[in-house]
Formats: sequence, structure tokens, C-alpha cells
Amino acid sequence: MSSHPPGSGAPSAAGESYWSNLPSASAEVPDLLSGRFPIMDVSPAVESGRRPAKAAVGELITIEATVVREGHDALGVDVVPIRPDGSRALPVPMVCTNAGLGRYSATIRPDTVGRWGFTIEAWSDPYGTWTHRAEIKVPAGIDVELELEEGARVLERAAEAMPAATREPLLAAIAALRNPDLPEEARLAAGTGRKVAEALARHPLRDLVTPSGPWPLFVDRRRALFGSWYEFFPRSEGATATTSGTFADATKRLDAIAAMGFDIVYLPPIHPIGDTNRKGANNTLEPGPHDPGSPWAIGSADGGHDTIHPDLGTLDDFDVFVARTAELGMEVALDFALQATPDHPWATSGKPWFQLRADGSIAYAENPPKKYQDIYPIWFDGDPEGLHREALRILRFWMDRGVRVFRVDNPHTKPVRFWDRLLGEIRETDPDVLFLAEAFTKPPMMRALAEVGFHQSYTYFTWRNAKWELEEYLHYLAGEASAYMRPNFFANTPDILHAYLQYGGRGAFAIRATLAATLSPTYGIYSGFELFEHVAVKPGSEEYLDTEKFSYRPRDYDAAEQRGDSLAPYLTLLNDIRRRHPALQQLRDLTFHHVDDENIIAFSKSDGDDTVIVVCTLDPHAARETTLHLDMPALGMEWHESFRVRDEVTDTTFLWREHNFIRLDPHVQCAHILHLRQGAA
Repeated sequence: MSSHPPGSGAPSAAGESYWSNLPSASAEVPDLLSGRFPIMDVSPAVESGRRPAKAAVGELITIEATVVREGHDALGVDVVPIRPDGSRALPVPMVCTNAGLGRYSATIRPDTVGRWGFTIEAWSDPYGTWTHRAEIKVPAGIDVELELEEGARVLERAAEAMPAATREPLLAAIAALRNPDLPEEARLAAGTGRKVAEALARHPLRDLVTPSGPWPLFVDRRRALFGSWYEFFPRSEGATATTSGTFADATKRLDAIAAMGFDIVYLPPIHPIGDTNRKGANNTLEPGPHDPGSPWAIGSADGGHDTIHPDLGTLDDFDVFVARTAELGMEVALDFALQATPDHPWATSGKPWFQLRADGSIAYAENPPKKYQDIYPIWFDGDPEGLHREALRILRFWMDRGVRVFRVDNPHTKPVRFWDRLLGEIRETDPDVLFLAEAFTKPPMMRALAEVGFHQSYTYFTWRNAKWELEEYLHYLAGEASAYMRPNFFANTPDILHAYLQYGGRGAFAIRATLAATLSPTYGIYSGFELFEHVAVKPGSEEYLDTEKFSYRPRDYDAAEQRGDSLAPYLTLLNDIRRRHPALQQLRDLTFHHVDDENIIAFSKSDGDDTVIVVCTLDPHAARETTLHLDMPALGMEWHESFRVRDEVTDTTFLWREHNFIRLDPHVQCAHILHLRQGAA
């Protein structure tokens, strides 16, 4: 059995990948069937161990493997966590969860950031082999004295291998096994008793130990796994229809965002905007004199990606904004969009980062049917080293100003190798810096970006509204994808206003917020969501009317809340519930429960002793009544057991069983978020 998973091979000339330096990397693929005990299908594992699986500090990680041996002797399997300093933690026994398939499982909970790993160790269990055989043969009167002496010799070996202070139960059992004056049943009971089993559980006798690993696991800080994002445009705070707001205005908005319980304030690009081909309101090609243009059209004579738009203020104003965000217990996430306008210093200085057409011009960016006449796409093949240095410089510029989270715009339109190297170098020196991939693209590309270092990814959640598609998608995200990708469930974005929100009324907003906040440990909203903004530019479009991408959009949040015309109180409640329940801060332990009505979804999540059941209507228009059927073993209970649940939405307590009547009205209460209180009523 090879002791290493396969490695990543030789680095390319463009720069060595961070992951190729992992100590567990090997240039050869192991033959998993060549060891004394075959160890197969290890998880979590990414690219057969060539890249690290994802984990976060405090996250409960399930380690699984298929392990088999010849014959009928007992087999033991452990997982041994390896800390970033290379030290081995105590082995954690793996439990056989499927004897027919030889599937073993255990959980670990990493407690610090860094490059972790784990080794699977399979071993022959002499004591387990003997007890199984002796408990059959001795009562049947077959080879009684021989079997009792075999047991005594196994325990002698075990006693010699364990600390002297723990040997007493084994020594007493050895004496009893060899005492002919005791009944045979008593001698056997002494050798197989509870105290002996407990001692050997702490210090097992392990023969023929066969390792597999180490399998790499990178543990990020907690925010990589759990957080609530709030997106807003600083230029709209304190703005009028014709004048921009400033960072000083935007700083005043931070208290309200913190009061709602959000963790990350995400800002679209804050850089100068070009004049050439500037867009007007609603993406028109004829801007008015006061149209500010798209923040993603980066670059003008005032500067590029390392510059603040002059209308927003100065870098000092930005520093004040970042400092106030931190004082309120939040972080700033900054947009990182590798593109430029024709007015960007990159373009005007003749950088070789744009591909020329036959007539010498540069084509603007397109994503049919969308056209971005105000943006040049970057060409990554002309000067990859220069681009890498510039991207790294820009990121470090903002990192030095306190930004530790970046939302990366359209990373799937750039070479994956570029991100592999860039994010790897950042992680090498600053492992606390996080990157969110805004990649609404094909699953293989989303997977590739996640595997090379993106900590989170946008998802298809916005377009998953029926129960069957939500369940199907979450099975994937919480299952095989959880080793490499963390989802961020944005309920809306500046250019994604789903028809469900356009026509579902206020209930639709409460429903989608509930699902985003409870299905995924990380979720987000774009400002205006709490005000039920729902009007599209035209039928069939997902673009907002008077979209903030091209216009100022001042909002009176306080007046809306005073009128009772705001979802902010409910968002505050959701974020408070999430913070109080570790079960909602993880993704991997997710179970869906059967509901007779296809318009109501139910699921549970657990972390240690904390279990939460969520029952949410999917119908934003009318009340629904139905029966919920709980998978009781998934909740850690017997089928006919009764138990109490506390509804965190209404602060009421119910007595529940396997089958429960449900009534949900989206205009009153769209969901039950239930804390399960263990123990029969």
C-alpha cells in the first residue's frame, strides 16, 4: 500500500502551484489494492489527493473509506489527523457503517488554520478476532481450554504494549481466563468484559498496520464557511438622481447593516469609470450628462484598479469606512474585476494585455445576449507574467488597506491556471484572505475554480425554486461537491431578479431569504431585497428597472421600516438564529424529510448536539396545510418517540412525533425553524 495519494506533477514554466508544494504530494499514483489491507474510496479527497479538500476551523468533517481484508478475522480502522506542524493527533476509531460494502466512517474537528492532512490506518484486530470466535465456541463446548488460553495470550500482548497504569483490568482478566476453578462462562466473561473492552478501546492491540495517506486537507478560517453577506453600492448612499453619494455617506449605512446581523459588506467596484462608450440608464448606449456609468467599466484618466472614484472620496475616506466596518464586527469584501475600459491606464499606456483584431482595434466584451461596449476583456496569453505581477500587486494594495475578502468577477472567463498560481501565492503568505468566485457557469468550471483555491462560489440557487430541484441541488452540494466547493446562496444580485421575486409578492422574499439562510452556511442579499424591490426592466428579463448598475438608486430604509414595509426585522431574526445554532453553520450534515405537499420543503441539519428542523412553504401566494413525515433515525431518535421542538421564529414550543400536521401561510409565517430538544417528552 502506497503511503501517499497522487501528486500534482512538475510545475509549469508559468510558475509553481502552491499546492504542488504540499508534503503529501507524490508523482506516482498509488496502487490502493497492493497493501496488506486494501483502502479505497477515501473521502473527502479532491483529484485523488492531488489537491486538498476544504475544511474550516471548528467544522465537523466526516472521513470515510472502504476497507476490506481477506478471511473472517476482525479489522480495525482509524483516522489519524495530521496538524499543520506535522504532528500526529490521537487516532480516531472509524466505525463500520456498512459491513457489506466495507464502509468506515469517523469525524474530526480541526481547530486551527493551515495545511492539515489525515492518514487512514487499517489493522488486524487480534482481540476482536478472538472474542468473536470464543463467544461462539466456548458456549458450544468446542476447544474450550484452548480458546481461553488463546484469549489470555492476546491480553498478555496487549498489556505489554499499553502504559503500566492501565493494565490492571487486563491482568485480572488474564488470571481469570487461566483459573480452572472458575466456571467456563465466568472465565469467558472476564476476558470479554466491559473494563477490558474499554481499556483496549483506548490502547488497542494493532497488528499489520496498513496506512493510506496523508490525504491533504486545508483548514480555512471560520468565515470561509459561515457568514451573511450584504451587497450595496456606496455611490447610492446619500445620492440624488444626478449626484453621487460618498464613502462618508456609505459609512453611515453600516450601523443598520450590522444591526441586521450581517457579517460581510460587499462593495461592487469603487474605481474610476471610463467615459468611452459609457452606458446610460438601463444599459442604454446614449448616456445623459449625469449618468454615472457601470462600476464594472473600470479605469479613466483618474486611475485604475488601485484608485478610488473621485466622486466617492479619497483613500482616507475608504480607510475610515473599513475601520468602522471592523468596529461593528463586520468585514469588507471588495470586487476584483480583471477588465478595463478604453480609458484605463492599462489601455492608454499600451500594455500588451488586450487582443487586437485584424483592423488593429480591440473587441469589447460580450456574453451573448449581453454586450459590454464599455469594457475591454483582458488577454491572458500575451504577457502572462506581467499580468500576474499586476494582479498580485492590486490585491496586495487593497489587502494592505484592511480588505481580506474579495468577490472575483467572472473568474470563469480567465485561465484557471492564472487563478491557481495567484490564489496560491496569496494563501502562502495570507491564508486568512478569502475569495468568492462569481462564476455562474458550467459545473466543471465551477469545480475547477473551487479546486484551485476559491473559498466560495456563487451557485444556481437563484434558479432553483421547486422542491425537487432544491433537494436535488442540495444533495449534490452537501455531498460530493462539499469536498471542493462551498456555496454562497445569494437571493438576488444587481442583475439577477428572478421571476419568483418579480411576481411572488412579499411572501416570496421571506421564503427565499429563509431558504438561503438555512440551507447554506453562507448566503447573501443585494440591497433593495429588504424593501421588496421586484420590478423588472421588461417582461421576461431578470434585470431591474432603473438598475443600480447604471444609475444612482437612493433608498429611504428608515421610512420603509417605520411603515412596516421592510423585511429587515425578519432578516435580523434569521441572522440571529443562524449565529445561535451551529447546525445552520455547516452544510455537510443535511437530511430532507418527506412532506405530502410538493409546495412545502422540510430538512434538518445537525452539528454535535445541536439539531434544527426547517419546514418552509414554497408557495408565496396562499396558505398550505399538509403532513410532515420525519426520518426519525436521522434525528437520532426511535421511530415512535415523541420530542419537543422550539420554534425560533415565534418562540413557541410544540410536542412532535414522526408524523406532524403543518400549516404555513406566507403572509403570516412562511417557515418553522425548530430547535430539537433531545429526549422523549
